[in-house]
Amino acid sequence: MLCRDIVDILDRQSPPEYALDWDNVGLLVGRGNKEVKKLLLVLDVTKEVCSYAIEQGFDMIVSHHPMIFKSVKRVNDDSVLGNKILSLAEAGICCYAMHTNFDTKGGMGREAARLLSLKNTEVLDETLNGEGIGEVGMLDKAVSLIDYAAHVKSVFGLDNVIIYGDKLTRLEKIAVSPGSGKSVIGEAIKMHADCLITGDIGHHDGIDAVEAGLTIIDASHYGIEKIFMNYMYNYLKDYMTDVYMEIMDTGVPFEIV
Repeated sequence: MLCRDIVDILDRQSPPEYALDWDNVGLLVGRGNKEVKKLLLVLDVTKEVCSYAIEQGFDMIVSHHPMIFKSVKRVNDDSVLGNKILSLAEAGICCYAMHTNFDTKGGMGREAARLLSLKNTEVLDETLNGEGIGEVGMLDKAVSLIDYAAHVKSVFGLDNVIIYGDKLTRLEKIAVSPGSGKSVIGEAIKMHADCLITGDIGHHDGIDAVEAGLTIIDASHYGIEKIFMNYMYNYLKDYMTDVYMEIMDTGVPFEIV
């Protein structure tokens, strides 16, 4: 199967036009006519991922976070990014990223809400054509913040989360925005959510949210977004029966020591 054919399949799932303006998605490294027999699914394209892909003979990497994010003025071996780009290009490995287009178009937030069994869901922060960042939904019955934090840990396989708010606060309406969700705190408040599940919440963001009536469960940036890999594996397996796929989980789970 050619790289360009896989790109078409990925673009049908999460069209690039749904990506936010500041993002960088699509085929970032490689040739469209590359034949792909082995594909690696990752959250981030780290040095470890590049080395593994080269050593194991992978032809293509599909990641959530773009390896090339900001503008690059030169590609050489003086930087970590330059080394990664060179190593993949020299090995003929294609690298494709689907980031905020996956977040907004039927992917990350919706899958997180499904795993949490939220009911009557709707988009948290609409960005384009009724799609957007995060989801808001209802619980079957009210639970305390501390009990729901335990549920979140169980669902996403986490050892720890951070909670902001009184642990006995009763929750009924839940907002979830995988990744870094401080930008949607205001939207969660507007939609009268009792709790926002997300990551990368700073001390002052947490305090301000609680004072506005919103509790927060910070499950870390990695903690929820890692669902990308299983989601995409299950999506792609029906289209690529002749391509070997593997998930490489390189994220570091949040831990308090």
